[in-house]
Amino acid sequence: MKIGIFGGSFNPIHCGHIALAQEILRQCKLDEVWLMVSPQNPLKQLSPDLLDDQLRLRLAEKALEGIEGVKACDYEFGLPKPSYTWNTLQHLSQDYPDIRFILLIGGDNWAHFTRWHHWQDILRHHDVIVYPRDKHPGTIDVPLLRVSSTEIRERVSRGESIEGLVPDAIINDVKQLYR
Repeated sequence: MKIGIFGGSFNPIHCGHIALAQEILRQCKLDEVWLMVSPQNPLKQLSPDLLDDQLRLRLAEKALEGIEGVKACDYEFGLPKPSYTWNTLQHLSQDYPDIRFILLIGGDNWAHFTRWHHWQDILRHHDVIVYPRDKHPGTIDVPLLRVSSTEIRERVSRGESIEGLVPDAIINDVKQLYR
């Protein structure tokens, strides 16, 4: 079994995340893609508008209802913080020895991959699929939806529509939580 690990804060999850996960699932013939809701990215400052871990997870779960092969995952919630990808992949491999875990990252992160904790070990033990992001190319060709969680939070704070940017199932939740 091959599972893609797509990590992020998902603050909030949006249609771009979901479309990307579905396209990678299809193109790369993965069995599943797990959206790994990260409690704390070690290379990012803790954002003052970062929702609680459980709230972001619940939003992701609700957004993914009925979407085959893509799941929200809270696995990192039980691991030490900050969330280092190498630690996550090691624990996953120990807990699920029959699964081949493949790391999914954006070209922007790939450009700085050598700053990641144990980056050589990640490359030695796991396949990495790089999707294009902004001006950074990827190893696969997938369409990019020009949407970001930051843009969604800003739109909510200005009272603007977020229709089409997040799944309909979570529009009201996102408006309420990020107001």
